[in-house]
Amino acid sequence: MSHLNYNHLYYFWMTQKKGSVTQAAEALFLTPQTVTGQIKLLEQRLGGKLFTRKGRALEATELGQLVYRYADRMFGLSYEMLDIVNYRKENQILFDVGIADALSKRLASRVLLTAIPSDGSIHLRCFESTHELLLEQLSEHKLDMILSDCPVDSSQHAGLFSKRLGGCGVSFFCKAPLPEKPFPACLEERKLLIPGRRTAMGRQLTQWFEEQGLAPQILGEFDDAALMKAFGYFNQGIFMAPSLYQGDILESEDVVLLGETDALKEEYYVIFAERMIQHPAVKRLCESDFSSLFRGEEKFDSMRRSVTSF
Repeated sequence: MSHLNYNHLYYFWMTQKKGSVTQAAEALFLTPQTVTGQIKLLEQRLGGKLFTRKGRALEATELGQLVYRYADRMFGLSYEMLDIVNYRKENQILFDVGIADALSKRLASRVLLTAIPSDGSIHLRCFESTHELLLEQLSEHKLDMILSDCPVDSSQHAGLFSKRLGGCGVSFFCKAPLPEKPFPACLEERKLLIPGRRTAMGRQLTQWFEEQGLAPQILGEFDDAALMKAFGYFNQGIFMAPSLYQGDILESEDVVLLGETDALKEEYYVIFAERMIQHPAVKRLCESDFSSLFRGEEKFDSMRRSVTSF
């Protein structure tokens, strides 16, 4: 074999990785017909079938599995090379972070500031989306790390790892006046603003309501925690936030505390690829102790002074 077209190999690798020609075509910004044609040319070059059809799904043949193992190592190394080359932007190291939109933005920013040294050597770029979409971008080497509300299943995402940074209980708030019933029964007196059910907190809430025997009326579900609180501030229902921000939230006019619970935890995890463990910002985050932050012992004013000194 005198020559191998690596574009053809890449299209095959993406198809196997994505699970279908259609999904691979979307990721490659090509038509499914183009991807299928390129894979056929690769099969001709290799002298054998790479896929067999099983119902509506494609399944790699024995040859396809062998080729995929080598292609995965090849393209994995090429992405690693690009990551290392792209770390540097002029004299700074790029740090592309995905933030799950279900997380408190204030708490997320305080966590990320730990990774940014005061010498200006790190250039931080933040991107916000759902946990699922961020995982996909991380797998495609478009991000260096994710800050999310749940860990990654390494059996489903080979090569990705997660580390729990900490968690804190949540509190429920609304605009005055207070409901008549005590907490948590009062949650049935007004409509609720809650995190989306596909978020980790949304799933926790559903189970907690059942355990408490509550059947509250849901006004709205939000993947974005900041948008949920904004609705609450405009007197549009009961909303929730990390308990460590009780003082700041209660400074808002007419906002009252209904109650708090540690049975619900807003969790914070960093998720990264194995190749990123030596990135200085990822390493710094993984080695940091956030216990005092999640206990609410770090004051926002002191953090603000640290931010302005950068």
